[in-house]
Amino acid sequence: MSKSCLVTGKKTTSGNNVSHSNVKTRRKLFPNLQSKRLVDPSSGKTIRVTVSTRGLRTLRKWDREGTAYDLAALKKASLAS
Repeated sequence: MSKSCLVTGKKTTSGNNVSHSNVKTRRKLFPNLQSKRLVDPSSGKTIRVTVSTRGLRTLRKWDREGTAYDLAALKKASLAS
């Protein structure tokens, strides 16, 4: 499973754990990624994608507004970069 969102491009970032005594140690902050099987509106085929929950909301909004998008092209572009 990839570590970045197909739609939003969210990926793992770094930050600090801060203790009560204000000692800082490095940590990773992970996006809320889900592996989903979604129907590509351009081809009608089912595609397995890794998308954040915010990305799922964006896709739902695009469907509601009638915005054209191609999941296969988004997936290919995310794998290339």
